[in-house]
Amino acid sequence: MRLNDVRAKAGSKRRRRRIGRGIAAGQGASGGFGMRGQKSRSGRGTRPGFEGGQLPLYRRIPKLKHFPRVNPAKYTLINLKQLASLEAGAEVTLESLMEAGILTANNGPLKVLGDGEIDQALTVKAAAFSRSAQAKIEAAGGQCEVVN
Repeated sequence: MRLNDVRAKAGSKRRRRRIGRGIAAGQGASGGFGMRGQKSRSGRGTRPGFEGGQLPLYRRIPKLKHFPRVNPAKYTLINLKQLASLEAGAEVTLESLMEAGILTANNGPLKVLGDGEIDQALTVKAAAFSRSAQAKIEAAGGQCEVVN
């Protein structure tokens, strides 16, 4: 057997459909595109992503940076420089700060941030600490306790 002897199986190859060659050919006149309308015209029917006039998905989703958090954590924030007025050995909680008048509003659990310096040893009970705040409190001889 040689390469010039190779033939396709009978019936496996069909001739291409010649459309638009008169009504006798079966695909004349509109050429299989129906009557009228957007899909019968030349060129593409609709652009990719077109949803029939409904606001398409690529315009519905947010684009900038990241999706917003659904339930963001809200804290009552306080800096170390605000704790500098307290006496040494005091126990600092959200309630004690409200009583002392250092904080005026309770916006959720207490979080201590590291802006400022602290000299005296304090026992601070809060829901969260920044790394710098925890390091400064412990360097002054105090303690950081995480409470829920």
